[in-house]
Amino acid sequence: MILYQLACHEGHEFEAWFRDSKTYEKQCKSGDIVCPFCGDRDIVKALTAPYVSTKGSSKPAEKRARELAMQILQAADKSREHIEKNFENVGDKFAEEARRIHYGETDERNIYGEATRDEAKDLTEEGINVFQLPPKRRLND
Repeated sequence: MILYQLACHEGHEFEAWFRDSKTYEKQCKSGDIVCPFCGDRDIVKALTAPYVSTKGSSKPAEKRARELAMQILQAADKSREHIEKNFENVGDKFAEEARRIHYGETDERNIYGEATRDEAKDLTEEGINVFQLPPKRRLND
C-alpha cells in the first residue's frame, strides 16, 4: 500500500491510499479519483514524500484505510440520498435557477442539478454558495 498526498485543480489537498503507483496512475487517468472537497477530477500528486507501508505493518494500515474509505463513501451516499429526497432537481438548468433564487427572481428553495465546472466557478465568484455532490458509486465499488 502507498499513501499519496493529492491536490485538485482548485488547490484542495487530500490523502489517498493505493495498492501501488500503477493503481494510482490508472485511477487518475480514468477519472476515478475525485476531490472530496469540490468533486474535481483533475487530480495530481502534491509535493510530499509518499508513505509506503511494509508487509509487516500494512495490515493494520490497510484495514484502517479501508474502514475510513467506507465511512466516507457511506456519508457521501447518505448526503446524496437526503438531497435527492428533499431538494428539487432542476437538471441542467442549475446555474440559471441558482442565479434566479440568489437575485430574488423566484422563490427561495433547495435545489440540485447539473452544472459545468465553469458554471460552478462563476456562481461561486458571484457569491452564490454551491456544493458539488460526490458521484454515485458504481455497483462494483
